[in-house]
Amino acid sequence: MGLLTFSLNVTLDGCVDHREGIADDETHAFFTRLLDEGGAMLWGRITYEMMESYWPSVARGEVEAPAAIREWAVKLETKPKYVVSSTRTDFPWTNSHHLAGDLRTAVQQLKDATPAGVLLGSGKLATELDRLDLIDEYVFLVHPRIAGHGPTLYQGGLPATRRLELVSATPLGSGAVALRYRRTRD
Repeated sequence: MGLLTFSLNVTLDGCVDHREGIADDETHAFFTRLLDEGGAMLWGRITYEMMESYWPSVARGEVEAPAAIREWAVKLETKPKYVVSSTRTDFPWTNSHHLAGDLRTAVQQLKDATPAGVLLGSGKLATELDRLDLIDEYVFLVHPRIAGHGPTLYQGGLPATRRLELVSATPLGSGAVALRYRRTRD
């Protein structure tokens, strides 16, 4: 069984608006390495549609992009992508699949079928999956910014505090820090 790892950019005040992070070559290289570690991506529909609107054209070379960004796009193109949605069932982007049925069962089956692990990149979906006790690891790239607005991490709340164990902390040249935590099970 693979681990489900929730990974996201976040500011110091918890904002997860993708426009608030530092999108430099080092950041993209970090997420490319993280993508290489996992066997599949898992997103909610909104995140999928945001990603689908940009990254395939970068992978095809239709958009001018630095090498680190193009590398991310090309690897993302080939990675299996699973999407949770109750309103959409057709996902035409290469290697995209609809994850249907009971959320707990579907995600657990995906974890079981993906020994290299599943990388979760949607904040709202993460809240739901955390409520179902399915997230094993958290990798947050904490940016040295205070956004002063939302959306924020876990703004929908959780039923209880999650206890985490620090696995690694890696500073980046931009001042961002990559933090990897593993969920402790009491």
